[in-house]
Amino acid sequence: MWVARTSSSQGATAVTTSDLVGLRIKTVRRQRGLSQAQLAHPELSDSYVSLIESGKRTPTPAVLELLAQKLDCSLSYLINGVTAEQMEDIELALGYARLALENGEVNEARTRFAELLANNNLTGLTTLRQDTEFGLALAAEACGNLNEAISILLKLHGEELAPERRIEIAMALCRAYLSSERLSEAVEVGERMLVGNGRLPWTDHLVELAATLLSAYLERGDLLRARQFAGELLNAADALGTPRSIVAANWMATNVASFTGHEQEALSFAERAMAVQLENGNPRGIARMRLALLSQRLRARPADAPAIRDGLRAAVVEFEQTSTSNIDRARVHVALACAEYMTGNLDEAVEHATIGKSLLPEFGHVLGAEANLLLGRVYGAVGRSAEAAERGASVRDWLTPLPDSRRSASTWYATAETIEQLGDLDGAVEAYQRAVACVGL
Repeated sequence: MWVARTSSSQGATAVTTSDLVGLRIKTVRRQRGLSQAQLAHPELSDSYVSLIESGKRTPTPAVLELLAQKLDCSLSYLINGVTAEQMEDIELALGYARLALENGEVNEARTRFAELLANNNLTGLTTLRQDTEFGLALAAEACGNLNEAISILLKLHGEELAPERRIEIAMALCRAYLSSERLSEAVEVGERMLVGNGRLPWTDHLVELAATLLSAYLERGDLLRARQFAGELLNAADALGTPRSIVAANWMATNVASFTGHEQEALSFAERAMAVQLENGNPRGIARMRLALLSQRLRARPADAPAIRDGLRAAVVEFEQTSTSNIDRARVHVALACAEYMTGNLDEAVEHATIGKSLLPEFGHVLGAEANLLLGRVYGAVGRSAEAAERGASVRDWLTPLPDSRRSASTWYATAETIEQLGDLDGAVEAYQRAVACVGL
């Protein structure tokens, strides 16, 4: 690792870690009023201390510890340029930021991570700085600022990282791309880590990354690859035997089965994932899995809509009390809006669809189109034709900027049906054409 010195007319040189350590030793020695010989005696030679101070020798950990004791300063200061007290303050601030994120206080977490990054003492602490930037990316994602999260994660992804941290960052980046409907980029990130002979052995993090990649395959309509990959994931999870891998693999198997029309099989996978999550998961994971299971039940068993609606009402409260993102919260409100609509509670359906839409980036997510579509159907059902037509047009505004995907195709098709029922035949034809185009026909 090196830090560039300020360039001059003679050109820039490089300051190595050894240079910086030597400079700190020299500075503290002089502050203590010691000569090189006095610092060295009796364990070291004064010439060796001179070489260390000039950056021509890299001291061993044992020598550094010895010099820290003789200079009456902290080892962390000699290595990183921060005192033990400053290091403790940084670690405490990082812990508070993480706690805020875990407790669902996402805006406070984002502020805390950003303030910590502004601390100059963090500059030379590579691991802590990376931890802080990763936390800021997760907080930005949870706040719904996906572009900010992607920018931070891309920067981290280009740095030298430990293997597990690299997988974590790739998973978060793949997920952020997926949430942004940037499916090709999500696939590229996932496949870079998972496809080829250089793939690492399966771990929980790698299975979760693979599950995110599989979601991108499904959204893109690549069902053959998704089915093959789902089987591989289930085998990997069974071999690992860990709760996190079992939950991730079974939930992805749920999505594949649902996409291919096997709703009861999908429900079985989902219920297994939920059972394991309840025993071993964190509050955020449990909340998200509960929503996914309730949504799957609503698709597979529409006759059970009243009971599922009650579960979704409780899930709204649960989501507010955990570290779920704005997009997660939007999902639970839109799901509840659907259940309210199916059970005839139209005012409640409008309320929750509107809340869900307000939590999303404007015109940047299929979920927003689905919320507007539901509003259009509700207004059409109560005879408010002008407002229904307005919501139908808004669906097109949300969908048009997005890349083609299977989910977009489904929403375009449902929009076409709704617009046709409202009597806008030209608009319906256009929406049907967009649905066909999304699936490559």
